[in-house]
Amino acid sequence: MELIALVLFVLSSSGTPGPNNVMLLTSGVNHGFRKSIPHVLGINIGFPLMVIGVGFGLVTLFKQVPSFYLLLKVIGILYLLYLAYKIATLSGKLSTNEENNPFTFTQAALFQWFNPKAWVMAVSAIVAFSSTDGSVAIEVFSIAAVYLIFGLPCSLFWLSMGLGLQSVLNKPNFLIWFNRCMAVILVLSVIPMIQSTVTR
Repeated sequence: MELIALVLFVLSSSGTPGPNNVMLLTSGVNHGFRKSIPHVLGINIGFPLMVIGVGFGLVTLFKQVPSFYLLLKVIGILYLLYLAYKIATLSGKLSTNEENNPFTFTQAALFQWFNPKAWVMAVSAIVAFSSTDGSVAIEVFSIAAVYLIFGLPCSLFWLSMGLGLQSVLNKPNFLIWFNRCMAVILVLSVIPMIQSTVTR
């Protein structure tokens, strides 16, 4: 396994826009750094665990029971649309301790299983950077470890961008429209998944 190639793949796939990063950006704006840390950790521990699950047989399971994979996709689409609605209807003020709570660690970790980009990333990484010989277990854990190490800075970058926007979006109307724009971007990220499900 080429380590440098894998690191570059992880940085490019983890650093580009997708549901996780859009929600981290939004969380940074609405909730700040400290309250968003469980969300960051949930992504960056939950996704490597997903990689391990994919590497050790979930792909084979989905091939044997395609309807199970289809069910997960449909649930994922509906959940992402629900999250987009929640983001679009956030209030025009920064969150207090009593309202608009950000993702918890568990919510963020479980969300990976319903995130279309996460599935593409996990399957692509396993296919591209693992083999079929006896070292497959080491390779799967290595891929998960690289995501754990290099995915975290990408998540913190998106969260930091949200923090940087707080001063710009401190007026209620600006914040409302920012949240609505983020909701639209989240919906747009789901469209390819909807198309692939409909044409399946």
